[in-house]
Amino acid sequence: MEDAVEMTRPSPQHPSDGPDDDQQRELVLQAAAERLRVERDEARARLESMTGDLESLFAASAGSNADDEHDPEGQTIAYERAQVSALMQGAQERLASIEAAAIRLQQGTYGICEVCREPIPAVRLEARPTAQTCVQHVPPARG
Repeated sequence: MEDAVEMTRPSPQHPSDGPDDDQQRELVLQAAAERLRVERDEARARLESMTGDLESLFAASAGSNADDEHDPEGQTIAYERAQVSALMQGAQERLASIEAAAIRLQQGTYGICEVCREPIPAVRLEARPTAQTCVQHVPPARG
């Protein structure tokens, strides 16, 4: 991912030059690389925190004789473990989508719709920096 940031750094420009389309795109890509880096760091921190929470839940229940099915406390512990596990899966998926966006940035395909190959509008990328498609080609929501 750090390589993606290096690749998107704008080249020095002559003071009399105005920003052209290529320079503007470079600035957008640089901002995207920084945002992806921040989001990646946040996702990793969340995942690390949840991993600690899950380990604490396992440690708290390791010494007990709690029977998840018959002990009222056991059901609560099982629920908490399942909840943290589901949240961790979501965080892992988020991290994977951020890393995939960083790879697209490196490869020069970031911000290009994977369906129609047209540029994804900047406002969509600002709202969802991991977007792979334009709004027109968003896949239907999973049910």
